[in-house]
Amino acid sequence: MVVGAGVGGLAAAARLAADGHEVVVLEQADAVGGKLGTEVVDGFVFDTGPSLVTMPWVLEELFAATGAPLADVLELRRLAVACRYTFPDGTVLDLPGDLADVPAALDAALGPGRGAQWTAFLGRARAVWDVTRGPFLESPISARGMLRLSRRLGDVATVAPWRSLRGLGARYLEDPRLRLLLDRYATYTGSDPRAAPAALATVPWAEQAWGSWYVPGGLGRIAEVLRARVEELGGEVRTGARVVEVLVADGRAAGVRLADGTTLDADVVVANADAAEVYGHLLPGRRAARARRSIARATPSLAGFVLLLALDDPPADQPHHQVLFAEDYDEEFDAVFGRRGPARPVERPTVYVSAPDDPAVVPGPETGAWFVLVNAPRHDPDGSRGAGVDWDAPGLAEAYADRLLDLMAERGLDVRDRVRHRTVLTPADLERRTSTPGGSIYGTSSNGARAAFLRPANRSPVPGLYLVGGSAHPGGGLPLVMLSARIVADLVRRDDASGQPR
Repeated sequence: MVVGAGVGGLAAAARLAADGHEVVVLEQADAVGGKLGTEVVDGFVFDTGPSLVTMPWVLEELFAATGAPLADVLELRRLAVACRYTFPDGTVLDLPGDLADVPAALDAALGPGRGAQWTAFLGRARAVWDVTRGPFLESPISARGMLRLSRRLGDVATVAPWRSLRGLGARYLEDPRLRLLLDRYATYTGSDPRAAPAALATVPWAEQAWGSWYVPGGLGRIAEVLRARVEELGGEVRTGARVVEVLVADGRAAGVRLADGTTLDADVVVANADAAEVYGHLLPGRRAARARRSIARATPSLAGFVLLLALDDPPADQPHHQVLFAEDYDEEFDAVFGRRGPARPVERPTVYVSAPDDPAVVPGPETGAWFVLVNAPRHDPDGSRGAGVDWDAPGLAEAYADRLLDLMAERGLDVRDRVRHRTVLTPADLERRTSTPGGSIYGTSSNGARAAFLRPANRSPVPGLYLVGGSAHPGGGLPLVMLSARIVADLVRRDDASGQPR
C-alpha cells in the first residue's frame, strides 16, 4: 500500500510492483503528481512545482529497473542555457548548460578569473559529492554509516560539517556575484545559505555536471508516465482516496483507513506524505512521539509564492529559466525564516521565472505560459507554527502579486501589459493541495549541522511502515525523491529476504 501519488510514491510503487508485490496507490487529489503539479487554464499548461530535471540518470535508472527504458516513453531535452542570472548591479550572466562552457561564460560576463574561481569551488564540490553520494544520498541514513564516515579524517575534512555553504564559498569565491550565485543553491533544499551545511556544495556540482533538462509538454508528464508504469506492472492507482490513519496491529503497520471509513489491509505501507503529517495525524500516539520531537527540533523549509502568468506576445528571446536577484539576499532569508523580526513577505525578493519555449503548453503562437516563484514564509494563520504569515488574510495575496509584477518590471522584465490572466498560489494553497504543513516545500530545511539527522528516516519506528519523498531522507527535489524511492524498495526487499519484521 502506497499513500500518496507524488513522484516518490509512484517511483516506490513501480519498484515494488516490479519486485512482484501487489501494489495499490492511494491519492487524495483527483490527479497524480503531488507537488509536481500541473495547472491548465484556457489552454495554458503550467508546471506548479519543479521546472527542470537534474541528474537525469536517476530517472533513467528508475525506468530501466522497472521495464522499458525512459526514452521509450518520455523525451528529455537538454537546455543550452541552464539559467539567465541578473545581478543587482545589472550584470547579466547566461550560464551554459554544458559544464565545459561555464568558465568562459563567467569570465565574459563577470570578468577575467571568475571562471577559475568557480572551477576551483566545483572541484571541492565534486570531492564532497564523491564522499557523500554512496553512504548518504543512496543509502538509508544510520548512525553506524555516519560513524564510519566520521572515522575517515580526510573525508570529514572534505565535507567540513562545521562549515556553512556560504562559509565554504567564501574560501573560493572572491566575486560577490559568484557568492550570490552559490547562495541560491541553498534554496533548492528550502534552506538559508548562512545556516545550510557546506555539503550542499553538491547541488551546483550535480546540476552543472549533468546539465539542466526539460520535458516537452511540461514536467507533469513525469508523473503521468510513472503512473502508467505502475499500472503496466499490475499496480492500481486510486485518486480521490484520502487516507486518514495508518492502521497498526500486533505492533506493525497493517493497512490504512480512508476518510469514508473504509479500511484496507496491507503487509507494507509506504507513506509518500509529508513526515509531519504522517507522524502528527496518520500515526498518532506514542508510537510516533520520538519522530514528532525530532521534526519539531528541525527548522521547517521555506515556502513559495507563485504566479502563473498567461501572456500574449511575451518578450522575445527569453531563456527557459531566469533569476532576478534581490538587492539584499540576507534580508530575504531573514524575512522568510523570521529573523531580525517576525516572518514576513519579502519586500524585494529574488524572482525566479520559468518561461518554456514549448508549443505544447500554450494555446497558440505568440503566447507564453510563465511560472514565477519567490521564496516565502510558511502559512501560519494563527501564529501556532512560530514563524509564518497568514497568507489567507484578505487582499494580501493579490497585493503581493501586483508588487512582484512591478518588481520584475524594475529589474528589466516588464510583462504587466501582456498578462491575459494570472493565477496566484500561496503557501496556504500548497498546504491545502498537498497536506504539507505551512506549505513548506521540502518539509524540513537543511539549516544547521544536525539537519540531516533530524530529517525522518525511510524506515519508520513502526515495522512495516516506510517513508518516501521530499520530507524524508535524503531530501527534496526530483532526483533525491526518486533516490528515496530506491532506498525504500531496497529496505522492503532486504526485510523480506531476512524474514525479520519490516
